[in-house]
Amino acid sequence: MGPTRLSTLVVAALAAAAVGWLVISSWYVRMPVIPWLPSVTLAALAVFEGYAALNTRARVDRQPGHDPVNPLLAARFVVLAKASSLAGAIFAGFYAGLVLWLFIQPTRAASNDLPAAGSGLVAAVALVAAALWLERACRVPDRPEDSDTPDQPAD
Repeated sequence: MGPTRLSTLVVAALAAAAVGWLVISSWYVRMPVIPWLPSVTLAALAVFEGYAALNTRARVDRQPGHDPVNPLLAARFVVLAKASSLAGAIFAGFYAGLVLWLFIQPTRAASNDLPAAGSGLVAAVALVAAALWLERACRVPDRPEDSDTPDQPAD
C-alpha cells in the first residue's frame, strides 16, 4: 500500500464539486435548509485524526513518556487515514460546488445557507489535512544503518 496521491484526491474533489453544483442547481427550490451536523461531524473527525497523528508520531519516534506504537494500531490508523482523506476530498468537493452556487445566487435563502455550506467546506478540508498528517505520522522512520552506504565486498 502506497501513500495517498494528491491527484486522486483532486480528481475526487472535482467530480464531487460537479455533482454538488448539479444537485443544488436542479433541486435547490425543493431542498430543506443545509444542515450543520455534517460540518460538526467532519470537524470532530478532523480533530480526532489530528490528535491521533500527534500521538502516533510521538510513539513511532519513541519520545520519552510515550509507549512504543503497536504495529497493528498503526496499520489501522493508516487505513482510517486513507479512507478519511478520500471521504474528506469528496465532501470538500461537494461543499465547494454548493458554496460556489450559493455564492452567485442573489436570494436570501442562498445567503442563509452559505454559512453552513462554508463551514462544511472548511471542516472537510481540515479532515483531508488531518488524514494526510495521520498517514504520514504512521510511516516508519529511516534507521541510521539504512542510510549508510552498502557494504563493499571484501578484497
